[in-house]
Amino acid sequence: MPAPSPVFQPPITLDLAASFFCAVTGALAAVQKRYDLVGLFVLSFVTGVGGALLRDGVFLQEGAPAVVRDGRYLLAVAAAAAVVAVSARHLHRLRTHFVVADAIALGIYAIVGAQKTLAAGLPAVAAVLVGVVNAVGGGILRDVLVREEPLIFRPSELYAVAALAGAGLFVVLVVGLEAAPATVGPIAIVVTIAVRLLAIRLGWRTEAIWREDRRA
Repeated sequence: MPAPSPVFQPPITLDLAASFFCAVTGALAAVQKRYDLVGLFVLSFVTGVGGALLRDGVFLQEGAPAVVRDGRYLLAVAAAAAVVAVSARHLHRLRTHFVVADAIALGIYAIVGAQKTLAAGLPAVAAVLVGVVNAVGGGILRDVLVREEPLIFRPSELYAVAALAGAGLFVVLVVGLEAAPATVGPIAIVVTIAVRLLAIRLGWRTEAIWREDRRA
């Protein structure tokens, strides 16, 4: 499949902001676990750029990952770790802001992952898969490192589902309707963000496949 054109590429500042806020969630997990500064930085790094490393290193394999080619990603992670280390006790007041930021990061990463996969000439199904992994991969790695059950495995507000909705919409529009990625990319990002925030606001949740109190 030829690579779609023009290629959708969000501003680098938006991508770095997404890495920063994802890294903040990793740093907060380190604070809750009472880790030291090394543990805090490691969790910040893994959560902030883990999804991108999985995308570039495991699925696309097109050379050195963007994270190590551009030092600004590491600076964004370091800044997130520093912010949390200095002001962790006050960050609970900004919970709403970080929820929104996390939703924005989810949307950006889902669409960027899907676009990079299509640009590499891989099929549509692979693009959706890589988009979701790009969006939620950092959180999975974080949970594994702190020995917790990953969030996407548990009944919760729509997280991976939101990334799937955005990446799926993007791929359908680009591959099925031959829309320009630069045009539909921002639309798919907004859809992902909206699904995630509405799920939190309205209490939309996934449910366990089977519960003891559920009768056949």
